[in-house]
Amino acid sequence: MTTAVSTPTGGRMSAGTPSDITSGKDQISRAEGWRRRGPLLPALIFLLVVTQVPFVFTLYYSTQSWNLVRPGSRHFVGLSNYVDVFKDSQFWQVALNTILLIVGTVLISVVLGLLFALLLDRKFLGRGIVRTLLITPFLVTPVAAALLWKTSLLSPTNGLVNWALSPLGVHTDWLSDFPLMSVMAELVWQWTPFMMLLILAGLQSMPKDIQEAARVDGATSFRLFRELTLPHLRRFIELGSVLGAIYLVNTFDAVYMMTSGGPGVSSANLPFYIYQRAFLGFDIGQAAAMGVVTVIGTMIVATLALRLIFKSFSGSEEAA
Repeated sequence: MTTAVSTPTGGRMSAGTPSDITSGKDQISRAEGWRRRGPLLPALIFLLVVTQVPFVFTLYYSTQSWNLVRPGSRHFVGLSNYVDVFKDSQFWQVALNTILLIVGTVLISVVLGLLFALLLDRKFLGRGIVRTLLITPFLVTPVAAALLWKTSLLSPTNGLVNWALSPLGVHTDWLSDFPLMSVMAELVWQWTPFMMLLILAGLQSMPKDIQEAARVDGATSFRLFRELTLPHLRRFIELGSVLGAIYLVNTFDAVYMMTSGGPGVSSANLPFYIYQRAFLGFDIGQAAAMGVVTVIGTMIVATLALRLIFKSFSGSEEAA
């Protein structure tokens, strides 16, 4: 029921029920929410058009038997392409190459980035110049970086690596004998600055009074690093590792420019193998199925990793 309320002029008006007041508040909050989300709608629509629509087409193509060299032979085959993908021994070899490339690059980049960040966290003459030089590889275009390593560093005829190791009697064709390691070395060179900057930001956000108190209590530098610095940097290292791994899954230019996936598929990763199957083998159906499997696997791993990171961040905030 409604209650009558006196107005300042002596009249009477009906007061709304609590449900009416609640619905009014809900309408205001919804309108406020749409007002805040409105400016983001064009970006959201653009994101859906350039990412989700092509993925839907890829899902459709993955159910088709479609070879570009046989016009008119396209027909629906259901999940047959996925069965062929999982039966392909080369696909599993390429998947293993991708895992080794990502894990090796991320681990080495994190270790080197940590060492360089610890160096730059100290004050010394010329620190600004050293910091600029260490950041430079991350600013180089990936294709240019791959060509630089292929022609200037790892070339068997005039490469700087063979020249530096010639006094030790070492002379080898790195791109042919160690193709996967060569690609990994180039990616480590490019991604170490990113890890260094992220870890350096973590170091500079660490409270200095805690370190000073620990030193007063007699803690050694190694124990200070193990007990205070490393736990504080854990979140930054995890975040850099996840971001680096997500990006490295899509690595194509370094493999294409340096080794072209060879010899055989010894240095091929999943993006390059999908490119080979689609644009060299002209098998659009199987290439689309491989792309879908790669995307699903990447989403699963990334989701689990991001949940661990967010849990770590929320746990540290509660502890603080």
